[in-house]
Amino acid sequence: YALEGSIFIAGAAVQWLRDGLGIIGSAAEAGAMAEAADPNQAVYLVPAFTGLGAPWWDAEARGALYGLTRGTGPKELARAALESVCYQSADLLAAMQADWAGASAAQTVLRVDGGMVASDWTMQRLADLIAAPVDRPKVLETTALGAAYLAGSKAGIFGTPEEFAKRWALDRRFSPMMTEADRSARLAGWTSAVSRTLTQA
Repeated sequence: YALEGSIFIAGAAVQWLRDGLGIIGSAAEAGAMAEAADPNQAVYLVPAFTGLGAPWWDAEARGALYGLTRGTGPKELARAALESVCYQSADLLAAMQADWAGASAAQTVLRVDGGMVASDWTMQRLADLIAAPVDRPKVLETTALGAAYLAGSKAGIFGTPEEFAKRWALDRRFSPMMTEADRSARLAGWTSAVSRTLTQA
């Protein structure tokens, strides 16, 4: 009744920018830096700090940066880190659509949660790269809310799952705006970067 995919490094890529490289003071700065990055630089971060998860499943792969130039700076690295999460999500979605008979990209709406979804820039880039709407809820920590519901349901505090589902509320929908040519070129660049990072043929 469900398909699951695992991305090993998502928010941790932003933590790396902050704690490892020291190019941002807080995670919230990454989106503004990404927006100000040079659009003519195609820099890709493959964040395989602990290997690559689905759909690549290469535990021995390690992180790499591709497309660096003399003009590459903190803004471009911030954009690459945020985009890496979007690219990995696009990979997962494509794998799920391939596994799910009858699934159509035209029917896809992605609901997101977690700290990273507070970044408008990241959510817009995600919508652009998956070519589908991305819905951000008013309560960003939906996972914690779901755990609270399960505990409350067991204690008899909450009603049925259907009643709880009605509490979900949309904060904002991000619709794709990127051209198909641009999207295809970016995804091809990502796939090339990943293929050069994999340890398995």
